Amino acid sequence: MRTITTTEDLASFCEAAKAAPYVTIDTEFLRERTYWSKLCLIQMALPGDGEAVLVDPIEGSAMSMEPLYDLFRHEATVKVFHAARQDLEIFFVEGNSFPNPLFDTQVAAMVCGFGEQVGYETLVKKIAKANLDKTSRFTDWSRRPLSEAQKDYALADVTHLRLIYEFLAAQLKKNGRADWVGEELALLTDPATYTVNPDEAWQRIKTRTTSGRFLAVVKALARFRETYAQGQNVPRSRVMKDDALLELASTRPTTVEELGRSRLLLREGRKPEIADGILAAVKEGLEMRPEDIPRIETSREQMQVNPALADLLRVLLKAKSESLGVAPRLIASSADLDLIAAGDRDVPALSGWRHEAFGDDALRLCKGEIALSAKGNEVRVVRL
Repeated sequence: MRTITTTEDLASFCEAAKAAPYVTIDTEFLRERTYWSKLCLIQMALPGDGEAVLVDPIEGSAMSMEPLYDLFRHEATVKVFHAARQDLEIFFVEGNSFPNPLFDTQVAAMVCGFGEQVGYETLVKKIAKANLDKTSRFTDWSRRPLSEAQKDYALADVTHLRLIYEFLAAQLKKNGRADWVGEELALLTDPATYTVNPDEAWQRIKTRTTSGRFLAVVKALARFRETYAQGQNVPRSRVMKDDALLELASTRPTTVEELGRSRLLLREGRKPEIADGILAAVKEGLEMRPEDIPRIETSREQMQVNPALADLLRVLLKAKSESLGVAPRLIASSADLDLIAAGDRDVPALSGWRHEAFGDDALRLCKGEIALSAKGNEVRVVRL
């Protein structure tokens, strides 16, 4: 078991990886006390019985990650992850880099019939025929030295991944669905997936109130919270939680004394720099120009769902997902089906590979061009 802590050793391993058809990669990180994830460890393994290493950016604080990012840009080597989103966010924030080409075994497994959001442990059992020791899963990966149990656990996340990747890649080649996975992975390597614009942060907050002035204060408070959390690298909840933000948007305090009456604002949010920011944001929201006041899109909410058609679409989705061996929710959500039944055609389930798998017949069903029939436990599509 080798731990890399120098740029020279990292470059040597990455050069070896460039000669391989793929390399498996995983990370360990912490995010409970920060806005941005703190990278604590990187694990990588070469194909077959090739070398597996730990890259320690904490012990090797002077180590440059540029050899790794150079490997990411090397298109002859596939970079294999499982549930890559959080890993990719770290690399995008720290190095403005995405691995290319990328393979995510969680996405591939869903396309290959292993269910929704299938976990790594499940794939290890079903494909690699092994069991994982989970005792180190929730340890503090920022503390040093790492125990042997932690190192073993971390390496297992990339050594078993080799067999899983080879199995799923072969399945995709056999069923012709590699392009389906490619469409999903394009979202994972889109910078917009990981970029939170403070001006748009209010859209993440759930509220049933559509009052323009209320939403204006929500927008200003959410912008302040996001900007402060990013700048200080603290979780949003340390500034104020959503329920406190909504309370402040309703009470609209204008003085420190009024702010002090908040029932939901935590002690952290009462610090002078945060309190001043909250009061300034409330003032900004109250004075926001009419043309800048946010508005909740209500057109979809006002659409009339045909409940019978929605039920038929659910039956069609179940039939299609079973015949394809693909998790239903990967194809379409319940909300997607309701929107289609209400006449909306700007729905993810009607585009890309989903159109081929489900959307085309869904539209035909809406037009009355097909019917559904049942024979035993099987539901069939009947052309009219």
